Amino acid sequence: MAEGASGRLENVDTPRGLAFALVAYLLWGFLPLYMKLLSHVPPAEVVAHRVIWSVPLAGLVLIVLGRTRDLRAALANPKMLAMAALTAALVSFNWGIYVWAITSGNALDAALGYYINPLFSIFLGAVLLKERLSPAQIFAIVLAALAVVVIAVDAGRLPWAALALTFSWGFYAFFKKSLPIGPNQGFLLEVLILSPFALAWITWLTMTGQGHFLDSAADFWLLLGTGLVTAGPLMIYANGAKLVRLSTIGIMQYIAPTMIFLIAVLVFGEPFGTARAIAFPLIWAALVIYSLPLIKALRNRNTL
Repeated sequence: MAEGASGRLENVDTPRGLAFALVAYLLWGFLPLYMKLLSHVPPAEVVAHRVIWSVPLAGLVLIVLGRTRDLRAALANPKMLAMAALTAALVSFNWGIYVWAITSGNALDAALGYYINPLFSIFLGAVLLKERLSPAQIFAIVLAALAVVVIAVDAGRLPWAALALTFSWGFYAFFKKSLPIGPNQGFLLEVLILSPFALAWITWLTMTGQGHFLDSAADFWLLLGTGLVTAGPLMIYANGAKLVRLSTIGIMQYIAPTMIFLIAVLVFGEPFGTARAIAFPLIWAALVIYSLPLIKALRNRNTL
Protein backbone atom coordinates (compact mmCIF):
# COMPACT_ATOMS: atom_id res chain seq x y z
CA MET A 1 0.00 0.00 0.00
CA ALA A 2 1.36 3.38 -0.96
CA GLU A 3 0.04 6.89 -0.65
CA GLY A 4 -0.94 8.48 -3.95
CA ALA A 5 -1.06 12.12 -5.00
CA SER A 6 -4.58 12.40 -3.68
CA GLY A 7 -3.45 11.29 -0.23
CA ARG A 8 -5.34 8.01 -0.46
CA LEU A 9 -3.67 4.66 -0.07
CA GLU A 10 -3.11 2.86 -3.37
CA ASN A 11 -2.83 -0.94 -3.63
CA VAL A 12 0.48 -1.07 -5.53
CA ASP A 13 3.96 -2.50 -5.11
CA THR A 14 6.57 0.20 -4.63
CA PRO A 15 10.34 -0.32 -5.07
CA ARG A 16 10.92 0.93 -1.53
CA GLY A 17 8.32 -1.45 -0.09
CA LEU A 18 9.73 -4.42 -2.00
CA ALA A 19 13.24 -3.57 -0.81
CA PHE A 20 12.13 -3.32 2.83
CA ALA A 21 10.21 -6.61 2.68
CA LEU A 22 13.05 -8.42 0.91
CA VAL A 23 15.63 -7.21 3.45
CA ALA A 24 13.39 -8.30 6.35
CA TYR A 25 12.85 -11.80 4.94
CA LEU A 26 16.55 -12.22 4.15
CA LEU A 27 17.46 -11.19 7.70
CA TRP A 28 14.96 -13.72 9.08
CA GLY A 29 16.40 -16.32 6.73
CA PHE A 30 19.94 -15.78 8.03
CA LEU A 31 18.83 -15.58 11.68
CA PRO A 32 19.53 -19.30 12.39
CA LEU A 33 23.23 -18.68 11.79
CA TYR A 34 23.21 -16.07 14.56
CA MET A 35 21.10 -18.12 16.97
CA LYS A 36 23.30 -21.18 16.46
CA LEU A 37 26.16 -19.20 18.03
CA LEU A 38 24.04 -19.12 21.21
CA SER A 39 23.46 -22.88 21.37
CA HIS A 40 25.13 -23.01 24.80
CA VAL A 41 22.64 -20.49 26.26
CA PRO A 42 19.21 -21.74 27.43
CA PRO A 43 16.38 -20.57 25.12
CA ALA A 44 14.54 -18.76 27.94
CA GLU A 45 17.60 -16.64 28.64
CA VAL A 46 18.01 -15.83 24.94
CA VAL A 47 14.36 -14.78 24.68
CA ALA A 48 14.70 -12.59 27.77
CA HIS A 49 17.62 -10.76 26.17
CA ARG A 50 15.71 -10.47 22.88
CA VAL A 51 12.96 -8.68 24.79
CA ILE A 52 15.12 -6.36 26.89
CA TRP A 53 17.47 -5.19 24.14
CA SER A 54 14.60 -4.68 21.70
CA VAL A 55 13.11 -1.99 23.95
CA PRO A 56 15.74 0.77 23.45
CA LEU A 57 15.99 0.12 19.71
CA ALA A 58 12.24 0.12 19.14
CA GLY A 59 11.87 3.16 21.40
CA LEU A 60 14.53 5.08 19.49
CA VAL A 61 12.79 4.33 16.18
CA LEU A 62 9.48 5.67 17.51
CA ILE A 63 11.14 8.82 18.83
CA VAL A 64 12.84 9.45 15.48
CA LEU A 65 9.55 8.86 13.64
CA GLY A 66 7.65 11.03 16.12
CA ARG A 67 5.08 8.35 16.91
CA THR A 68 5.25 8.13 20.68
CA ARG A 69 1.81 9.69 21.21
CA ASP A 70 0.02 6.50 20.09
CA LEU A 71 2.10 4.45 22.50
CA ARG A 72 1.24 6.72 25.43
CA ALA A 73 -2.45 6.43 24.56
CA ALA A 74 -2.15 2.63 24.39
CA LEU A 75 -0.50 2.45 27.81
CA ALA A 76 -3.53 4.28 29.26
CA ASN A 77 -6.05 1.96 27.58
CA PRO A 78 -6.76 -1.22 29.66
CA LYS A 79 -8.49 -3.01 26.77
CA MET A 80 -5.56 -2.37 24.41
CA LEU A 81 -3.09 -3.42 27.09
CA ALA A 82 -4.96 -6.69 27.58
CA MET A 83 -4.87 -7.44 23.86
CA ALA A 84 -1.19 -6.48 23.67
CA ALA A 85 -0.45 -8.76 26.64
CA LEU A 86 -2.01 -11.65 24.70
CA THR A 87 0.02 -10.96 21.55
CA ALA A 88 3.15 -10.46 23.66
CA ALA A 89 2.66 -13.86 25.30
CA LEU A 90 2.18 -15.53 21.91
CA VAL A 91 5.22 -13.93 20.29
CA SER A 92 7.48 -14.69 23.27
CA PHE A 93 6.36 -18.33 23.19
CA ASN A 94 7.06 -18.40 19.45
CA TRP A 95 10.55 -16.96 20.01
CA GLY A 96 11.28 -19.56 22.68
CA ILE A 97 10.31 -22.50 20.47
CA TYR A 98 12.24 -21.03 17.55
CA VAL A 99 15.43 -20.56 19.57
CA TRP A 100 15.11 -24.09 20.98
CA ALA A 101 14.58 -25.57 17.50
CA ILE A 102 17.62 -23.83 16.03
CA THR A 103 20.00 -24.43 18.93
CA SER A 104 18.98 -28.06 19.55
CA GLY A 105 19.46 -29.30 15.99
CA ASN A 106 15.82 -29.07 14.92
CA ALA A 107 16.01 -26.21 12.44
CA LEU A 108 14.11 -28.30 9.87
CA ASP A 109 11.14 -28.25 12.25
CA ALA A 110 11.36 -24.44 12.29
CA ALA A 111 11.30 -24.38 8.47
CA LEU A 112 8.34 -26.78 8.43
CA GLY A 113 6.44 -24.66 10.95
CA TYR A 114 6.82 -21.46 8.97
CA TYR A 115 5.99 -23.22 5.70
CA ILE A 116 2.71 -24.45 7.21
CA ASN A 117 1.85 -21.08 8.76
CA PRO A 118 0.11 -19.42 5.75
CA LEU A 119 -2.06 -22.51 5.29
CA PHE A 120 -2.92 -22.47 8.99
CA SER A 121 -3.89 -18.80 8.65
CA ILE A 122 -6.35 -19.79 5.91
CA PHE A 123 -7.72 -22.48 8.22
CA LEU A 124 -8.09 -19.95 11.06
CA GLY A 125 -9.98 -17.61 8.77
CA ALA A 126 -12.41 -20.38 7.91
CA VAL A 127 -12.96 -21.49 11.50
CA LEU A 128 -12.93 -18.17 13.38
CA LEU A 129 -14.08 -15.72 10.72
CA LYS A 130 -16.32 -18.12 8.75
CA GLU A 131 -14.45 -17.33 5.55
CA ARG A 132 -15.29 -19.65 2.67
CA LEU A 133 -12.46 -21.81 1.37
CA SER A 134 -11.96 -22.57 -2.31
CA PRO A 135 -11.47 -26.21 -3.36
CA ALA A 136 -7.79 -25.42 -4.04
CA GLN A 137 -7.32 -24.01 -0.53
CA ILE A 138 -8.97 -27.06 1.03
CA PHE A 139 -6.72 -29.35 -1.02
CA ALA A 140 -3.63 -27.36 0.05
CA ILE A 141 -4.59 -27.68 3.73
CA VAL A 142 -5.16 -31.44 3.31
CA LEU A 143 -1.71 -31.83 1.75
CA ALA A 144 -0.12 -29.93 4.64
CA ALA A 145 -1.97 -32.09 7.17
CA LEU A 146 -0.82 -35.20 5.30
CA ALA A 147 2.78 -33.99 5.52
CA VAL A 148 2.45 -33.66 9.30
CA VAL A 149 0.97 -37.17 9.50
CA VAL A 150 3.90 -38.61 7.50
CA ILE A 151 6.44 -37.04 9.86
CA ALA A 152 4.44 -38.06 12.95
CA VAL A 153 4.12 -41.68 11.87
CA ASP A 154 7.84 -41.91 11.08
CA ALA A 155 8.92 -40.29 14.36
CA GLY A 156 6.25 -41.91 16.50
CA ARG A 157 5.14 -38.50 17.73
CA LEU A 158 3.80 -35.20 16.40
CA PRO A 159 6.38 -32.65 15.17
CA TRP A 160 5.45 -30.53 18.17
CA ALA A 161 8.05 -27.79 17.58
CA ALA A 162 6.82 -27.17 14.02
CA LEU A 163 3.19 -27.18 15.13
CA ALA A 164 3.93 -24.91 18.11
CA LEU A 165 5.60 -22.39 15.79
CA THR A 166 2.68 -22.60 13.35
CA PHE A 167 -0.01 -22.18 16.01
CA SER A 168 1.73 -19.47 18.03
CA TRP A 169 2.61 -17.31 15.02
CA GLY A 170 -0.77 -17.94 13.36
CA PHE A 171 -2.72 -16.83 16.44
CA TYR A 172 -0.27 -13.97 17.00
CA ALA A 173 -0.92 -12.63 13.50
CA PHE A 174 -4.67 -13.16 13.93
CA PHE A 175 -4.93 -11.23 17.21
CA LYS A 176 -2.37 -8.65 16.09
CA LYS A 177 -4.90 -7.51 13.48
CA SER A 178 -7.26 -6.58 16.32
CA LEU A 179 -4.65 -4.35 17.99
CA PRO A 180 -5.66 -0.79 16.97
CA ILE A 181 -2.15 0.62 16.90
CA GLY A 182 0.63 0.89 14.32
CA PRO A 183 3.01 -2.08 13.93
CA ASN A 184 6.04 -0.23 15.29
CA GLN A 185 4.12 1.07 18.30
CA GLY A 186 2.55 -2.35 18.80
CA PHE A 187 5.91 -4.10 18.84
CA LEU A 188 7.32 -1.69 21.42
CA LEU A 189 4.18 -2.09 23.53
CA GLU A 190 4.62 -5.88 23.47
CA VAL A 191 8.27 -5.84 24.53
CA LEU A 192 7.51 -3.24 27.22
CA ILE A 193 4.89 -5.60 28.66
CA LEU A 194 7.37 -8.50 28.56
CA SER A 195 10.38 -6.54 29.83
CA PRO A 196 9.64 -6.74 33.62
CA PHE A 197 9.44 -10.54 33.38
CA ALA A 198 12.54 -10.71 31.18
CA LEU A 199 14.49 -8.42 33.49
CA ALA A 200 13.45 -10.41 36.56
CA TRP A 201 14.54 -13.66 34.90
CA ILE A 202 17.94 -12.32 33.85
CA THR A 203 18.47 -10.81 37.32
CA TRP A 204 17.70 -14.16 38.96
CA LEU A 205 20.05 -16.01 36.59
CA THR A 206 22.82 -13.51 37.32
CA MET A 207 22.33 -13.70 41.11
CA THR A 208 22.39 -17.51 41.07
CA GLY A 209 25.42 -17.69 38.79
CA GLN A 210 23.51 -19.26 35.90
CA GLY A 211 23.49 -16.30 33.53
CA HIS A 212 25.72 -16.09 30.47
CA PHE A 213 25.63 -12.35 29.78
CA LEU A 214 28.88 -11.60 31.62
CA ASP A 215 30.61 -14.94 31.00
CA SER A 216 32.69 -13.70 28.09
CA ALA A 217 32.99 -10.82 25.66
CA ALA A 218 31.51 -13.03 22.92
CA ASP A 219 28.41 -13.87 24.98
CA PHE A 220 28.02 -10.23 26.02
CA TRP A 221 27.95 -8.94 22.45
CA LEU A 222 25.91 -11.86 21.06
CA LEU A 223 23.18 -11.48 23.70
CA LEU A 224 23.24 -7.68 23.38
CA GLY A 225 22.85 -8.10 19.63
CA THR A 226 19.68 -10.19 20.00
CA GLY A 227 17.78 -6.92 20.33
CA LEU A 228 19.02 -5.77 16.93
CA VAL A 229 18.33 -9.09 15.16
CA THR A 230 14.86 -9.19 16.76
CA ALA A 231 13.60 -5.62 16.44
CA GLY A 232 15.43 -4.76 13.22
CA PRO A 233 13.73 -7.20 10.80
CA LEU A 234 10.32 -6.77 12.44
CA MET A 235 10.35 -3.00 12.11
CA ILE A 236 11.81 -3.08 8.59
CA TYR A 237 9.05 -5.51 7.61
CA ALA A 238 6.36 -3.41 9.28
CA ASN A 239 7.35 -0.37 7.23
CA GLY A 240 7.71 -2.36 4.02
CA ALA A 241 4.40 -4.20 4.30
CA LYS A 242 2.53 -0.88 4.02
CA LEU A 243 4.11 -0.25 0.61
CA VAL A 244 3.41 -3.56 -1.15
CA ARG A 245 0.34 -5.60 -1.97
CA LEU A 246 -0.83 -8.25 0.48
CA SER A 247 -0.62 -10.85 -2.30
CA THR A 248 3.04 -9.92 -2.88
CA ILE A 249 3.80 -10.40 0.82
CA GLY A 250 1.96 -13.72 0.62
CA ILE A 251 4.49 -14.98 -1.92
CA MET A 252 7.59 -13.37 -0.39
CA GLN A 253 6.94 -14.99 3.01
CA TYR A 254 8.40 -18.26 1.69
CA ILE A 255 11.87 -16.72 1.44
CA ALA A 256 12.69 -17.13 5.15
CA PRO A 257 11.60 -20.77 5.65
CA THR A 258 13.35 -21.74 2.40
CA MET A 259 16.58 -20.21 3.68
CA ILE A 260 16.12 -21.89 7.06
CA PHE A 261 15.58 -25.22 5.26
CA LEU A 262 18.74 -24.82 3.17
CA ILE A 263 20.83 -23.73 6.17
CA ALA A 264 19.53 -26.66 8.25
CA VAL A 265 20.50 -29.22 5.59
CA LEU A 266 23.59 -27.68 3.97
CA VAL A 267 25.19 -25.81 6.90
CA PHE A 268 23.97 -27.51 10.07
CA GLY A 269 23.94 -30.98 8.47
CA GLU A 270 20.58 -32.00 9.93
CA PRO A 271 19.37 -35.41 8.69
CA PHE A 272 16.87 -35.31 5.84
CA GLY A 273 15.38 -38.79 5.98
CA THR A 274 12.71 -40.54 3.93
CA ALA A 275 9.79 -39.10 5.89
CA ARG A 276 10.97 -35.53 5.41
CA ALA A 277 11.77 -36.27 1.77
CA ILE A 278 8.06 -37.09 1.40
CA ALA A 279 6.63 -34.46 3.74
CA PHE A 280 8.46 -31.38 2.49
CA PRO A 281 7.47 -31.89 -1.19
CA LEU A 282 3.88 -32.26 0.01
CA ILE A 283 4.19 -28.91 1.80
CA TRP A 284 5.81 -27.31 -1.24
CA ALA A 285 3.02 -28.64 -3.47
CA ALA A 286 0.44 -27.23 -1.06
CA LEU A 287 2.15 -23.83 -1.14
CA VAL A 288 2.26 -23.84 -4.94
CA ILE A 289 -1.48 -24.56 -5.04
CA TYR A 290 -2.07 -21.81 -2.47
CA SER A 291 0.17 -19.32 -4.31
CA LEU A 292 -1.10 -19.78 -7.87
CA PRO A 293 -4.16 -17.53 -7.35
CA LEU A 294 -1.89 -14.88 -5.78
CA ILE A 295 0.51 -15.01 -8.73
CA LYS A 296 -2.41 -14.83 -11.16
CA ALA A 297 -3.77 -11.80 -9.31
CA LEU A 298 -0.37 -10.10 -9.46
CA ARG A 299 -0.12 -10.68 -13.20
CA ASN A 300 -3.65 -9.39 -13.81
CA ARG A 301 -2.95 -6.19 -11.85
CA ASN A 302 0.35 -5.63 -13.62
CA THR A 303 -1.39 -5.75 -16.99
CA LEU A 304 -3.96 -3.11 -15.98
